[in-house]
Amino acid sequence: MKVFDNTTKRFFLTSWVSINHTDSSKPAVTQLRHLAPQSLGDFLQPLRRRIENIQINNPQIARRLCQLIPAQCPFERDIKLFGKTLFHIPPLCKLNPFFEEVVGLRFRALCYLADECGEDVSQYC
Repeated sequence: MKVFDNTTKRFFLTSWVSINHTDSSKPAVTQLRHLAPQSLGDFLQPLRRRIENIQINNPQIARRLCQLIPAQCPFERDIKLFGKTLFHIPPLCKLNPFFEEVVGLRFRALCYLADECGEDVSQYC
């Protein structure tokens, strides 16, 4: 199977648009239909939106979020034996489907503390 054939089939099966040609000068889109099955990203979209819509308006909550959400990936490690590095465990936080939203929430909490409350946020970094 050729790569080109596979990508064109996937493109045509994903979606289609029906165009109404009643007025030849202005074709109007009458129907847009998505035929692909619901993916994991679409399934988690409501939870992502909920995390993005969290409003930070309480300094105690903002401080707590900055303490709970780490600034760096806690899973990244260098495994050493007798001073020699055996192997490196890469950061695994990118595997979290909510990584971008959680990091954004921490950033909004830090900005709230710095801008609105006038606190020094260097202790949370």
